Amino acid sequence: MTVFNAGQPTPVDGHGGVVTLVEASTFCLSDALGDIHPGSSQGLFYRDARVLSRWELRVDGHHLEHLSVDQPEPFKADFVGRKPPAQGVADATVLIQRRRSIGAELRETITIHNLGAEDTAIVVTLHADTDFADLFAVKEGRVGGGRCESSAAGAALHLTDRRDSGRGLVITADRAPLVHPGSMTWQVVVPRRGTWQTEVLCQPIIGHHAAAVTSDAGTCNPTAKIRHWRATTTRLTASGPGLSGVLARTESDLGALRMDDPADGTTYVAAGAPWFMALFGRDSLLTSWMALLLDSELALGTLRQLAKIQGTREDPLTEEEPGRIMHERRHGPASDQVLGGHVYYGTADATPLFVMLLVECWRWGVDDKAVSELLPAADAALGWIDAYGDCDGDGFVEYQRKTDRGLANQGWKDSWDAINFADGHLADPPLALCEVQGYAYAARLGRADLAQSLGDNDTAARLRAQAATLKARFDEAFWLPREQCYAVALDGRKRPVDAVTSNPGHCLWTGIVEDERAAVLIERLGAADMDSGFGLRTLSSTAGRFNPMGYHNGSIWPHDTAIAVAGILRYRHLPGAVEVAERLAGGLIAAILEFGGRPPELFCGFDRDVFGSPVPYPTSCSPQAWASAAPLLLLRSFLGLTPDVPARTLTVAPRIPERAGTIRLTDLRLGSATVAIEASGDNVKVEGLPGDWRLIQS
Repeated sequence: MTVFNAGQPTPVDGHGGVVTLVEASTFCLSDALGDIHPGSSQGLFYRDARVLSRWELRVDGHHLEHLSVDQPEPFKADFVGRKPPAQGVADATVLIQRRRSIGAELRETITIHNLGAEDTAIVVTLHADTDFADLFAVKEGRVGGGRCESSAAGAALHLTDRRDSGRGLVITADRAPLVHPGSMTWQVVVPRRGTWQTEVLCQPIIGHHAAAVTSDAGTCNPTAKIRHWRATTTRLTASGPGLSGVLARTESDLGALRMDDPADGTTYVAAGAPWFMALFGRDSLLTSWMALLLDSELALGTLRQLAKIQGTREDPLTEEEPGRIMHERRHGPASDQVLGGHVYYGTADATPLFVMLLVECWRWGVDDKAVSELLPAADAALGWIDAYGDCDGDGFVEYQRKTDRGLANQGWKDSWDAINFADGHLADPPLALCEVQGYAYAARLGRADLAQSLGDNDTAARLRAQAATLKARFDEAFWLPREQCYAVALDGRKRPVDAVTSNPGHCLWTGIVEDERAAVLIERLGAADMDSGFGLRTLSSTAGRFNPMGYHNGSIWPHDTAIAVAGILRYRHLPGAVEVAERLAGGLIAAILEFGGRPPELFCGFDRDVFGSPVPYPTSCSPQAWASAAPLLLLRSFLGLTPDVPARTLTVAPRIPERAGTIRLTDLRLGSATVAIEASGDNVKVEGLPGDWRLIQS
């Protein structure tokens, strides 16, 4: 049964490796030569549909030989290959460059370099085809053929969906190609020591309307967008080896993962490439939280988008309920057949996370009017927690899918076998996840602070009382004395699910854990069965279902480790907490550097002592939004950076690891203030703080 974001995606089959380009709702997967091969999961995808499933360049009928590929930006790639030398000739003389960029369209410049001493006659052919398959059909390997009608019209090649004549792709090029159904051909003579060049444009058609072609000068141009993004975000540097490169890659990838709502211009963040280039509740909210260090407008746009489609009615097919924040929104041709609609609401954690993020935006100085406009959505979300999230009235938020088409697990570990007991057997629903209780706790406390600032003391008192009750009951129901850890969940019979997992790290992050418990929990998370040396495992290596190559049962997810580190450093006053945080973060940063500065969605949880380098997870998405944002949360956590713009205070409590060197933040926007911070070790210097603000250092 097709579901939206459940479990492991199909591998992206490659020929010589996979190159991923991403820009908003468009992404392209090809091999290292730039070719897209039919019968694979490669392609050009636009608004959750594949619009190119074959894109192969041939020179005199030959496949090219790969030389190099470079990605100067997430949405650009330069592929370099050569025509194989003639038989009996040692050196090739024909070099081919393919400079590709994507926006709403794919634009490719093909340059032929003749390095020989004679003019050369060459036949250049581009083969193009598509199946107009829905993203999920491609992801799950359920693609059939025969959906494309290919036709030539003058200098243009038209690919049309046989099932929907309003959907298609038009391919045009200069230098007068010969156009036939399925191909474009140029017969050229390239002068000695000279070049020949053509530009090809692939433009999607949706509802009989062509996607707007990117203007070189317009603000919708990906290059202009990324420049504007960089000009308005906080500048982050670190003198430690490789760290500034990691932070720069984070900024670029998050910039490319931003999506714009054409209706109101709101910018929000997609979950990640290749399969999750869409608005997600949990993923987009957590990413936005982590990215506040760069830019608060991304968080505000994400909140506005989610509020627009917040649940208003009960629908068991999509699991919509009043006040509920949705899980995932899709636009593909078969999205209305997936879980009953384009929007699916089956998530237990997005709703309290929505409230948490709104409160955090308020603390970071987002405009008061914008916060006020979103307050009704936050209160509706709290209403969902009370009325629908707690379906049995025991005070905990639990989940159970409404039909057999829904997600069986509705926390961030949403694969079918993610919630299991220490002996390996699966927990039966309804399930109350430990981290979701933490989110509900933090949401109520945060909303209470907001209410008090607005003079609504009754609401503040009520929410704080609810939070206190939840905190006490949570500790009583979830604590596992023998394991020195919180249970990952309560099952349908209210039994603690006793596997030791990374989930309690999220509980530390939300503050639902008392100091006495936190001290032993931090030590437990830092033990060898959880700390792989490259980050925190999702499941203890002693657990019955542990698999270091498992999606949620022993792998390492960068965002998960970063949240756990943030949680541990919330308790930095406890003995040993900073040391455990440094060890986990240091291992994760080492892994990220091994991955070229771009953290993948996840990687395998083998011991660092066994494998000296992190072992990739074969179907991991990259760039993935919350993985890309993980270094930002690590940076903020070690800085101990806690702004409170309404109270006009800035708290900084640095514990910068020696290997990180000196950390610098410039153009950090906190409401109307713009400040600069420089920190190393436990020393910090802050400049630009307004005179009526108070700097708190510890």
